[in-house]
Amino acid sequence: MTAAVEGPDFIALQVTDVPAAAAFFERLLGLRRAPASPPGAVVFATSPIPFAVREPLPGTDLTGDCVPGLGVALWLRTDDAPELHARLVAAGVEVAGPVRDSPFGPTFTFTGPEGYRLTVHGG
Repeated sequence: MTAAVEGPDFIALQVTDVPAAAAFFERLLGLRRAPASPPGAVVFATSPIPFAVREPLPGTDLTGDCVPGLGVALWLRTDDAPELHARLVAAGVEVAGPVRDSPFGPTFTFTGPEGYRLTVHGG
């Protein structure tokens, strides 16, 4: 028998300032912390896949010309993309254009903590 992967089971963004990144996701996106997190990380109670921000793994350098998440597309689901877009714009978050229609509902991309480009869809 061959082992098989079922799919993504946990997503974490490596950041240099965990408290600031956690505050961003709590304050601006409304995420809530899970009851427990390992040292150096904040895990959020997201479903169906847990999401976290964490200290960089040993050997990971996020300084200099590093572009966090380059080549990875991380999409977050919401029940009201236009409302979230307006909230982020009002908070001064860098948003890459207006909300657009897509096969996944209204969508837009913004720059999150430490330069991660995140896409929101739904609603």
